[in-house]
Amino acid sequence: AQAAEMPAPASQSPAPVAPRPTAPAPVMAAPAVPPSAPAPMADHSREERVRLSRRRQTIAQRLVQAQQTAAMLTTFNEIDMTAVMEVRSRRKDAFKERHGVGLGFMSFFTKAAIGALKAFPRVNAEMRGTDELVLKHYYDIGIAVGVEEGLVVPVVRDADRKSFAEIEREIGALAVKARDNTLALSDLQGGTFTITNGGVFGSLLSTPILNAPQVGILGMHTIQKRPVASGDEVVIRPMMYVALSYDHRIVDGREAVQFLVRIKELLEDPESLLLEG
Repeated sequence: AQAAEMPAPASQSPAPVAPRPTAPAPVMAAPAVPPSAPAPMADHSREERVRLSRRRQTIAQRLVQAQQTAAMLTTFNEIDMTAVMEVRSRRKDAFKERHGVGLGFMSFFTKAAIGALKAFPRVNAEMRGTDELVLKHYYDIGIAVGVEEGLVVPVVRDADRKSFAEIEREIGALAVKARDNTLALSDLQGGTFTITNGGVFGSLLSTPILNAPQVGILGMHTIQKRPVASGDEVVIRPMMYVALSYDHRIVDGREAVQFLVRIKELLEDPESLLLEG
């Protein structure tokens, strides 16, 4: 007899069916990048490169050095120049005839600075290293002179021993050498204090930078008529702002203020400068 077909056991699973392959996702084309505009040609006519001269490089290095090594601060005052201008106006012709040189303001300020330096000797000093102060008992005053490439500071040696005429004559000679570029290194070395006059260029007020290793520099400025109080009245006087930049490591604020007050006193009573030698 023909055998009957037996059904498959209930636990037997049908053969797995392989999944149909999916169609690949369409790839979007990257948007076209517009061509970049050509870089504009540099307009060299609007710029100019100039190599610094050795003198200008030296000046730059010294100015940065002064800013980085000193605790520099500036204090200000103002001077009534009436008395100095009257003395100068009254005596300039006789002075020129006798000495062959003009009587300028710089000799008055040099004498006044020396008087103040004698009263406050720490301003006539320099810092050696980090722990030593050198007080100078002589007065070699640097006078800043403007030249094409910046300021140079020739030195009037032993200015306290020189007369007004000798100071004016020496300043004039050093200024000529500075502008002719014939200053010797010895003309520039060894100053103990510096005076600079921004007033000749019209400066009303400034903060001069120290001439390292000195610890003080006096800034003169333009003379300008201004209303000031005289007692209970308002009068018009020729006034000048003055500035003292100083190394605060050496000079206290009290000394700096009193130094400028002393200069003010001497210049507002210029006859007293004769007593300063």
